[in-house]
Amino acid sequence: MQNAIIYPSLMLVAGIGIPVMATLNSGLGVKLGSSALATTVLFFVGLVISAAYLLKTEGLPSEIIHRGISWYFYLGGILVAFYILSVTWVSPKYGVGNAVSFVLLGQLLAISVIDHFGLFGAQQSSLDTKRLIGLTMMVFGVLLVVKRTN
Repeated sequence: MQNAIIYPSLMLVAGIGIPVMATLNSGLGVKLGSSALATTVLFFVGLVISAAYLLKTEGLPSEIIHRGISWYFYLGGILVAFYILSVTWVSPKYGVGNAVSFVLLGQLLAISVIDHFGLFGAQQSSLDTKRLIGLTMMVFGVLLVVKRTN
């Protein structure tokens, strides 16, 4: 029962953090005159915090790359770097709301495929009629939120 409150609450706060982070980092990119530098600063701060958390909670790992783990599990860093770079570059020109709305749309499409097929070892959850209707409503909701710009 506790997970029914803690997990959704934690993910809600994480979700709130995405557009806040996009706004802050795109503003930093504008002020620094470089979306790449702003992204580098963001990753440096994130590295320091995540390394401190790792050392505090688990200590220094004996190895980082394990032989039994498929190579593609290590590619998440490329995807997060692409996301941060692109949202930092696009947001000042297109609007944070528009940029993050399309990020959300991409997430909805990706989670549907990943969950339906159980890709990358994810828990499999078929895309039934109820989920398809909910997904369709969310897609239309995202498209209604996007502000058209010329």
